[in-house]
Amino acid sequence: MLEHLLETEVTKRPSTVRLQGRILFLTEDPDLIRRQLAGEDLDWDPSIPLRDDISTDEITPGWVCYHFDEKLGEYPYVGLLCGDERPIGRNDIRNGGFVCSVSGKRRGKGSSREASPYAERAAGLRVVIGENIERIYGENCANIGLLASTDFSLIEKIRRGEEIPLDAFIADAGRIQRDIIEYGGLLDYAVARLKGLVSLPAISTAAERPQTVAEKIMARHWVTDAASDALGVPAVKPGDTGFLRADLRFSHEYVTPMASTFWEDFAGDAGLNDTASIVFFRDHLAFLDEAITEERKAAGLLDAAHALHDRQRAFAAAKGVRLHGELPDRTGSEGICHIMVQDRYALPGQIIIGSDSHTPHSGALGCVAFGVGTSAIVNAWATRDVRLEVPESIRVHITGAPSPGVVAKDLILELLRHPTVKSGEAIGRIIEFTGEAIEAMSIDERVTLTNMAAEVGGFTGIVAPDGKTVEWIAGRRGVSVDGIRALCDGLYSDPGAEYAATIEMDASRVEPLVAAPGDPGNGVPISALDENIGLDLVFIGSCTGSKRTDFEMYAAVAREAVAAGLRVPDSVRAYAQYGSVDVEAWSRERGHDRALRDAGFEVLAPGCGACINAGPGVSTSAEQVTISSINRNFPGRSGPGRVYLASPLTCVASAIEGRIVAYGSQAWSKLPGLEN
Repeated sequence: MLEHLLETEVTKRPSTVRLQGRILFLTEDPDLIRRQLAGEDLDWDPSIPLRDDISTDEITPGWVCYHFDEKLGEYPYVGLLCGDERPIGRNDIRNGGFVCSVSGKRRGKGSSREASPYAERAAGLRVVIGENIERIYGENCANIGLLASTDFSLIEKIRRGEEIPLDAFIADAGRIQRDIIEYGGLLDYAVARLKGLVSLPAISTAAERPQTVAEKIMARHWVTDAASDALGVPAVKPGDTGFLRADLRFSHEYVTPMASTFWEDFAGDAGLNDTASIVFFRDHLAFLDEAITEERKAAGLLDAAHALHDRQRAFAAAKGVRLHGELPDRTGSEGICHIMVQDRYALPGQIIIGSDSHTPHSGALGCVAFGVGTSAIVNAWATRDVRLEVPESIRVHITGAPSPGVVAKDLILELLRHPTVKSGEAIGRIIEFTGEAIEAMSIDERVTLTNMAAEVGGFTGIVAPDGKTVEWIAGRRGVSVDGIRALCDGLYSDPGAEYAATIEMDASRVEPLVAAPGDPGNGVPISALDENIGLDLVFIGSCTGSKRTDFEMYAAVAREAVAAGLRVPDSVRAYAQYGSVDVEAWSRERGHDRALRDAGFEVLAPGCGACINAGPGVSTSAEQVTISSINRNFPGRSGPGRVYLASPLTCVASAIEGRIVAYGSQAWSKLPGLEN
């Protein structure tokens, strides 16, 4: 299929790098940003207040990603919040002659969008430096040839135009990552691999090594001979590098169009490898027409967004790939990719890759599911493989029974404010959830935890499969219990398995929380809020908050309120959005849609919507306050307003009260025995 690639010439980069250009410090102070854009070059001083936690939503806001070519180079950092301002405008980076940008901790957190480093590179940047760098963002940089480092001593060398050894940007990278950097990107590396110019390190991990459940799954899928499709090694350990055979590869309309362009450059009109295990989704922008501003329409962004869908649909048809698309009779989509993968596709023991950082969603079913960038998806279309350096694992052991009114969302918000997570120690690591509190949870509640392993900064989140997993999949899919149980054989962590750290949590000590605006890690118990926070908007939905159990909770609180003669006040606009047509049908059978409408919610067809600033429920001014069950509240993520994250129970109780309250603190709430 890809024989012509053997004729493609690929070469390594030179062993040294000399960079010519300016250095941009991404600071908390908007005036310092403006001074640099005006031509002033700052000397590096550790007292400069660098921005931490710069998300890919700030590097390339969702609307920027309606473009999928060099035009992205006009927009890097237009969403960057410095203080209360966004000082960087269109073409400022390209016009400023910058070759390097520098930031603080957790650079590139959030979405897996390769559009972010692509935009930086297209604007002229060749190096990005941060105190630490999120896994997917760092891999995406390497995959497209953008150098990344955590070494601040490089700043002056770059400024002086010195020759810098390429090794300075490789640091402790594994063999494959090193080769990718040396060949200037993943797709050139893929050609080098096909031509035998690179070799994979041998796996010599002792078979008797105790392994975590994730390591066992990786070992089973380890590619030992791509030519003969030979898979499997006895054991792996952190640091082992190689390729895994993916059981499922999926992408959505934000990524498939750019990937299709990459594919044509890489493979011409060749078909994709094993299309039966590839799925496309139209989920992110199905409601955009109802939320986009007139200003952005005038700029042609609605047309650009429609072009994304058109491109994906045409590519799916040409390549014979199943597309879960728009609803034929109304605005909406068949479903959010993660919820549909959970409900219809994922199985224990599988390797699943998706073009979205919340792919760990399905880790609750006992599979290793993780997000990758555009180049990795393209490579997987050709080879069915995904490269991997086995990450270390962190065990999150949750004991005790949650108090009434505390659910999985509260537990993950508590974890996100833990010092180990706040310091960045969880970045790129597998987050394994264990303990009696996990065992007692429903599958949908476990999913809330693994989904938001992305916010933790983890490589993935996983829960070892158990009897609940078997019963859930068999009941949801109408398949044999014995068949699913067989898939789970051996899928547990061995006694003595190694963890880089263990975080102990007592669920009984966790209160209902909200994450204050700006970052999911800004968790605070509602009881500790020092003000009465009124609401303008409520949005319940997204991949984290639109599963069956979520709607069970939403409807239970709504029914209690209506029984007490209450509903959402006229001053608050409240929206509920299903995660898939399956969730919608299930909810309607139980009257959950009617309960929410009776309580004053507008109930929307499935889609991502407001979570990605592309549907009803987005804010329209900086003064507006939203409470939401989504997973991210990065600046600008859901409009210009302030977004608080909270559990399904807290969101609906707060909607009824018109202000942020913990469910259970009202005379009308009964704290029903909801399944946790």
